[in-house]
Amino acid sequence: MTVQTDILDPVGVRVSGVQVADDPTALVADLRGLLAEHGVAVLPGQVLDDDQFLAFLRGFGDLAFTEGETPLDSHPDLNVISNVGRWDSGAPPKSSFHVDTSYVSRPPSYTALRAVTVPAQGGATQFTNQYRAAETLPDDLRRRVEGRTITHVVTGVEPGDGETEAEHPILRPHPVTGREALYLTTPARCRSVSGLDRAEGDALVQELLAHSTRPDNTYAHAWAPEDLVVWDNACVLHRADHAGVVGDRVMHRGMVASYG
Repeated sequence: MTVQTDILDPVGVRVSGVQVADDPTALVADLRGLLAEHGVAVLPGQVLDDDQFLAFLRGFGDLAFTEGETPLDSHPDLNVISNVGRWDSGAPPKSSFHVDTSYVSRPPSYTALRAVTVPAQGGATQFTNQYRAAETLPDDLRRRVEGRTITHVVTGVEPGDGETEAEHPILRPHPVTGREALYLTTPARCRSVSGLDRAEGDALVQELLAHSTRPDNTYAHAWAPEDLVVWDNACVLHRADHAGVVGDRVMHRGMVASYG
């Protein structure tokens, strides 16, 4: 079996010609490098169950779980991402660009989604290239963010005794490549920017988010049955696009704690 990689623009790589279920850890070393460089790996046509999905994730390192999320009954290291039952108000679920669990001092390194049920229409997951976002900062904006940090705080879940806030550099070196990435999350979780008052900080976060999520810096992954998608939280933002979705959208999610 020949593994083929095709670069996605502006972020990501498609990996085909391999079945993860045949040997869940065989691709891990290659994927680490691809993710560090390209941020997202799309593996289509993966016929695998949750046991094999977990074996694949464990090949990267210890697993992580967001405290306060509801675990999958049969596999408590995983949780369900679903729009089922979330349309009762008549409006689609809300989703904004973010980094998973960035309000802890050591955020999860990788997140992966396994497609369980794919809607008939819509439901893409969007990803941004935060390396490129850092590289293309206008000079005046770069001067305003250099040396500054954002305090990330928890929203939407009850973390129990876990961490509820953490401070991270806005221009954050990637733990593997050392390349600078623009590191932020949804504005609701960006409580403050160092050295700025609340209004100035909020305005700066909005400006950085607009810069990061420009159409030319965003890849929209249209889900197909049996897709497996993995991304590196240190160099991408992501969100689900719920606009115009027709049908159920169900994914099983797993996360890896560190870069191994």
